[in-house]
Amino acid sequence: MMRRLLLSILCWSLRVEGHEPIEPLPLTVELDPRLLRLGAKLFQDKRLSRHQDQSCASCHDLQRGGIEGPAAPPTRPDGFNIPTIFNVGFHFKYLWTGRAESLEEQIEITLTSPRVFQNDWPTVLQRLQGDPQYQGQSLSPDLIKKAIATYERSLITPNARFDRYLRGETQAISPLEKKGYQLFKDLGCSSCHQGRLLGGNMYQKFGIFRHANPKAERRLFERDLGRYAVTRKDEDKFVFKVPSLRNVEHTAPYFHNGSAATLDDAVAGMGRYQLGRELSRSEINSLVSFLRTLTGEWPRPVP
Repeated sequence: MMRRLLLSILCWSLRVEGHEPIEPLPLTVELDPRLLRLGAKLFQDKRLSRHQDQSCASCHDLQRGGIEGPAAPPTRPDGFNIPTIFNVGFHFKYLWTGRAESLEEQIEITLTSPRVFQNDWPTVLQRLQGDPQYQGQSLSPDLIKKAIATYERSLITPNARFDRYLRGETQAISPLEKKGYQLFKDLGCSSCHQGRLLGGNMYQKFGIFRHANPKAERRLFERDLGRYAVTRKDEDKFVFKVPSLRNVEHTAPYFHNGSAATLDDAVAGMGRYQLGRELSRSEINSLVSFLRTLTGEWPRPVP
């Protein structure tokens, strides 16, 4: 009850002060073109994995919303749902638990993890240094990480209809979608899903009013402990980085464990677990209509 009151006060204060909790994405980002081109190649290179059977693009298919490709499982071997790579450069931490402080650190973890690429830098460098497409590049672990991170930072999805609405194009979204946005704020959703990503900039407990997995006390997975697996602090149990809602209509399944198959299921679950209420069908429809306005223009291939 106290948390719901605090959420209501926060949303009321935002409206009173005339501020919107959501910011439009920038239309462009300035990046080093040399690193961008190198990173685009490395992002697709399967030799980064020990068995040369997967690349960054295997789990982040740019034709499928930046999530898993047809040949990849919807979750990593560690059980976590694979998040979209789109707009990843705007996140404040990386991985569901916030274990990585930067994109470069996240790339290091992925490459060396026994559950993902299972590789090491001497093997990677030996494979790549003789390749003609990388001629003229003094490849090193730092350069490879920096190049891939630069490419990933280029994968923004600007000019969503809701961004155009925020910039003053009032007819960019429909009355139903505006109603959904108002409900999004009134319910307190925007207290966690705010900023340019509608998330990605804070941690929150998954299951504030009701545990998302009723059997969790009897059968806990490491993934379900959230940041506790990193910090070993009791207050971090079931705490995760709040996911971005950008392009959310294309990034199913939802939640850290992929337990919500559809956007309707995810919205209903958020009402139940985070707000302590059963949302009506009308409320779910309004919220989903709003969320679909967050789909932007997908990145184009690097020339």
